[in-house]
Order: sequence, then structure tokens, then C-alpha cells
Amino acid sequence: MGHPGAVTEDSAPRVRIVHLTGPAFRALADGDLAAANAASPVPVSDYLAGPECRSVWEMRSRQWDEDPASAAWVTGVIWDDDQRVAVGRAGFHEAPDSTGMVEIGYAVDPAYRRRGYARAALEALLERAAGDSRVHRVRVSIRPDNEASYRLAVQYGFRKVGEQWDDEDGLEYCYERPAVHIGELIT
Repeated sequence: MGHPGAVTEDSAPRVRIVHLTGPAFRALADGDLAAANAASPVPVSDYLAGPECRSVWEMRSRQWDEDPASAAWVTGVIWDDDQRVAVGRAGFHEAPDSTGMVEIGYAVDPAYRRRGYARAALEALLERAAGDSRVHRVRVSIRPDNEASYRLAVQYGFRKVGEQWDDEDGLEYCYERPAVHIGELIT
């Protein structure tokens, strides 16, 4: 028997990634929950406006300032359609690069972890990438101590291709897979 609150296929959450705009990115980067809620198309949470997420929103705010069209690709809110609640953040680091690569990033609010939200967000992002002819490869970068993210990534065909140093997270292992629909991947 699984742990209490375990997710079964029948109970997997339905999520979508809700895109934000410059004012929402800026408010979240500033930790201003009221302003973020005023600017966001869906209510955001204390977690999203909290210190753990601020550096991501700061980067997204800068991207918006340089290219507002980037908002359609970069980090947005993981929104549970059934519960009508923000459960985390997810998106790509940027639009597809010149080689057709996109890199996924996501984080689930600790209050909503182990309920299938990371899986649901990852699937939504993989399908988005597969549906865009400009995207050929998808990457995730995972700290060596993040066993849960590693286990999830390999279930979707990600294979280790190298390492990189991230100024915020330190050493990360890089994993990639082709940008194909989830059911089309042959390992």
C-alpha cells in the first residue's frame, strides 16, 4: 500500500502552466504578494512570492524587459484546474535556442509535494515542446542530491549528457531527450 495521499493514475492532478507578464514577474521578484495577485491571471501563493522563488522571478522579469514575447516560454504558475490553486512554478528557461533546445525548470510548493504535481507539470512542458516544430531536444539540469527529480526525469527518457555549474544551485547533471510526444519515445 502507498503512502497517505499517494497519487494513482485515476487521481493524477490536472494542471496547466499559466503564463505571467512583466508586472507579475516584478511583483513576485519583489515578494509583493498583493501586487502579484493583482497582476497575475490566477491567484498566486505565499510560496511563489517567497524567498525560495525570488531569484527565478528576477530572471524572468529581466527576460520580460528584454523581450516580452519570452513570457510565453518562461516560468509560469503550475495551476491545478480542479482545486483552483497555484501549486508551484514551471516553464522553460527561455524560448528554443538556435539548435532547437529548451531547458525545463520546475518547483512544487512543499505543501503540495508528493501528489503528482511535478509529474503533471513535466508532462505539460514535454507536450508543449513536442508540439512546437522549432524544438528538437529538451534538457533538465538536476543537482546530484535531488533523487526525486532524477527518478522522474529518467521515467520520461532523459539521459545524462554532461555536467554544469550553476551559480545558485552548484553542480548539476544535465539530462536530455528528443522533443517528441510522451507516447512516441522509444528508449
